[in-house]
Amino acid sequence: MTEEDRSTKDRGAPVAQDSVLPLPLDWEALYLANQETFHRYAYVVLRNNAAAEDAVHRAFLEILRHWDALLEESNLQQQVWAIFRRVVISEALSAFRKRLKRLPGDAGVIEALTKLPPRQFDAAVLRFVLKCDVQQVSWYMGVSASTVGHHCRKAKERLELAVPSLLKTEGDTE
Repeated sequence: MTEEDRSTKDRGAPVAQDSVLPLPLDWEALYLANQETFHRYAYVVLRNNAAAEDAVHRAFLEILRHWDALLEESNLQQQVWAIFRRVVISEALSAFRKRLKRLPGDAGVIEALTKLPPRQFDAAVLRFVLKCDVQQVSWYMGVSASTVGHHCRKAKERLELAVPSLLKTEGDTE
């Protein structure tokens, strides 16, 4: 091989291209199916597009790191949601709750929302803020539709107890 041949050969494809490992197709499918809603949820919590993108990215990297073990779980989606929630919500929940208190609008409802237990909070945000249907919420949280209904009912009960005058239904007469 001549010096010219070596220099031409060295100008081939960048090394980074050769060292990129392919992602598992089922992980990519999970990413494509969930990324948009996960981003929307993260945005509601973090109130910042860049922070939401970063949180979703970090969550999916963690999911990828544990992918083989996750595939052995009986409820993959529940485990994925748990990882996503831990990355996005657990790190930002206290700050989100503080920011919620400063939002314009009825402070009573917002204050009550910030005090909901984590699963009720998740179900309420996914169902009523993001307008996901019960089946989507069920899938994201990895629980049955009836469990989503239970969490939503309990969240509504707690909110009604905290601010009954604001959450009356049309049939209420008080």
